[in-house]
Amino acid sequence: MSFELRNHTADVAVEATAPDLSTLFGSVADGLAAASCEEIPDDGGSEFEVTVAAENREALLFDYLDQLIYERDVRDVLPVDNQVEVDPPEAENDDGTEETESQWKLAGTARGIPLSAVDAREVKAVTYSEMRIRETDSGWDAYVVFDV
Repeated sequence: MSFELRNHTADVAVEATAPDLSTLFGSVADGLAAASCEEIPDDGGSEFEVTVAAENREALLFDYLDQLIYERDVRDVLPVDNQVEVDPPEAENDDGTEETESQWKLAGTARGIPLSAVDAREVKAVTYSEMRIRETDSGWDAYVVFDV
C-alpha cells in the first residue's frame, strides 16, 4: 500500500498503488488525509464507519472520498487510518439466475482526529477530473485530483 501526492494546477492529486481494490481505496483516502495535513498524530481520535454504494468503481471511489470530506465537515475531524472493504456486484445469484443488484459496495472505518489537534488545510472536494482506476501486472493503481 502506498500513495504519493502530486502537484496539480491549483489542486492536489493523489496517486496510489496497492495489491487489491480494497487496499487501493484505503490508500487514496490516506492520501486525502496527507493532502490535508502535514503531520498526522499516531493516536487519538475515535473510530467511525463509512458505507457507500455506486454503479461503478470510479463512482464508488468518488462517493467514498466525498463521504470522507462530508464526515470531516460534520464531525470536525480528519479521517485517517482508513480501512476499506470493496465488494463488486455479483454476476449470478446462488440459484444460477442473473444478478439484478449491480451496485458496487464499500464498507470502511476511519479514525477521526479532531481538526483542532492538527494544522489542516481544507480540501474542498474530490473531482472526476483525470480520475483513473486500473488493474496492472502488480495490482491496482489510482489517480485522483482534489480541489483545494
